[in-house]
Amino acid sequence: MSSGGGGRGGERARVRAFGLRARLLLAFLLVAAVSAGTTAALTYREARNAVLKTAQDTAVTSFRDDVQQTAIELPVQERESLNELLRIIARKGKPRPWVVFAEYGSVRASSGENPVSTVITPELRRAARNPNGSFERVVKDGVPYLTIAMPMVFKASPYSELPSGLVLYAVMRMTDEQVNVDALLIAGRDGALPGLAVSLIPGLIAAHSVLRPVRKLREAALNMGSGRLDTRIPERGSDELADLARTFNESAGQLERSVRELREAEERARRFASDVSHELRTPLAGMLAVTEVLDEDAEGLDADTARAVRLVSTETGKLAVLVEDLMEISRFDARAAELNADEVDVAEAIRKTLDNRHWTDDRIRTELPDGIRARLDPRRFDVVIANLVGNALRHGGAPVTVCLRTEARSPGPPVLITEVADSGPGIRPEALPHIFDRFYKADAARTRSAGSGLGLAITLENVKLHGGTVHAGNRPGGGAVFAVEIPLHVEVTGG
Repeated sequence: MSSGGGGRGGERARVRAFGLRARLLLAFLLVAAVSAGTTAALTYREARNAVLKTAQDTAVTSFRDDVQQTAIELPVQERESLNELLRIIARKGKPRPWVVFAEYGSVRASSGENPVSTVITPELRRAARNPNGSFERVVKDGVPYLTIAMPMVFKASPYSELPSGLVLYAVMRMTDEQVNVDALLIAGRDGALPGLAVSLIPGLIAAHSVLRPVRKLREAALNMGSGRLDTRIPERGSDELADLARTFNESAGQLERSVRELREAEERARRFASDVSHELRTPLAGMLAVTEVLDEDAEGLDADTARAVRLVSTETGKLAVLVEDLMEISRFDARAAELNADEVDVAEAIRKTLDNRHWTDDRIRTELPDGIRARLDPRRFDVVIANLVGNALRHGGAPVTVCLRTEARSPGPPVLITEVADSGPGIRPEALPHIFDRFYKADAARTRSAGSGLGLAITLENVKLHGGTVHAGNRPGGGAVFAVEIPLHVEVTGG
């Protein structure tokens, strides 16, 4: 029991954790995160390209101008003089000094210590055939470089140039630019995180404004469920939530009108049944007196007249029972039925019921332990037992068994259980859900019976008045069984 309750509590906690408020906040934060991330990424990309392009354009333009202004005698005779010339070009580098390399046939020279660069790629060497030069950004061992290739050319005419075979390469570290780019990335990240935290505030405000009408709708639905059909929701604005509030109010108004009409119709029907029963009671009393006299004189009449007199007497008796049952059921409908409880010996009360109806022959079997006392309304409990036993005798089969026992329940007080079982064919499964309905006939072929059709309905109402329940079913060996369970509020002294 405890583990099941814990599981349900955990499930409710999970539902609450991922409720509408949490989903709204999550959606708001997701939109904010996507917006902030997209903005930061675009800003970072543009700023990074601007930083790198500025350094790149400055370096390429400066190197091109320096190469065009430099005169080198070809063919190259002394490598040392070429190295010195390359060092001069390197010192002029912008935005910072370069390392300049030269390739001329098999001759390799540089302004640094190594005559050959490991940063210059074959792709850049192939692109160096372009008279206007080429450049490339390369990352080597985690360090970014800008490499520029610029061929030396001869001007054959104002409109034509011839390659000399000498190609100069400038290699510049871009660590400063990389530091600036990393700083931009950190600034974007550090700016986005506080922005997300700040976005929680409008998210909470938006969730509160959205959930307020939802909470009011829930409260209104609970109020209507508890019977307050005049509940309405304030209508504010013209958005979807306001439309929902108007729809709810219109539906609530229609429901209130429909329920009021149904209640008025039900009240009229109850008043009609009560009034008719009262009006029939007096003439029926006179008719019963007359039929009793006729029954006494029936022996002296001819056969046809005697049969008609007995038929009238029987039907008048049935009508009298029906009127009494209708009056009783109308009192339950009007909530005018009262419970006059007293402490009684339950077994003795059942025996008295059976004796009063002359159900003391071998058709009735009893298992009634003495000493079980309970607070019951003797008159209403008598009606319950009489209706169940009479129903079993009429529609079931003898013998009918009446059993009495108590049973402990946890939680709650023990219950008094009274079972009435017959030996008949039992109740059809499709009839079980309707067995306590008014005027319900379990056997469709039996249109008339000795009872009023209200006996089991009156039994149910009397049991409810005691705070108990009554169930109908079939025994495994055959036959119907009715079990009445009533809370037992006094101690069992025996049995």
